Amino acid sequence: MKKSDEADDMRSEYDFAAMPGGVRGKHVRRLREQGSNVVLLDPDVAEAFPSEASVNEALRGVLNTTRAVKRTGGLPDKALQQASRTSTTTKPKKAARAARG
Repeated sequence: MKKSDEADDMRSEYDFAAMPGGVRGKHVRRLREQGSNVVLLDPDVAEAFPSEASVNEALRGVLNTTRAVKRTGGLPDKALQQASRTSTTTKPKKAARAARG
């Protein structure tokens, strides 16, 4: 038996009407009423999350941040400004003097 060049092609001899239990549109009503929550992640994003739990945890963090910002009316102006470099500088140390004896 020779394999076809295209793996996705179905053979013409399949008769889906004769297969038991095959009902067209069996889940369509449930999907229309409840919707679907399947989301496909881009490969670069999927690499950052090793499991479903880690994706859920990250999304909950985003939701919590969004709720906090809405509750307080936005981020304070300080959070949006770049940190000043003058406040983080330290005074130069004094040179040690030798003790006179």
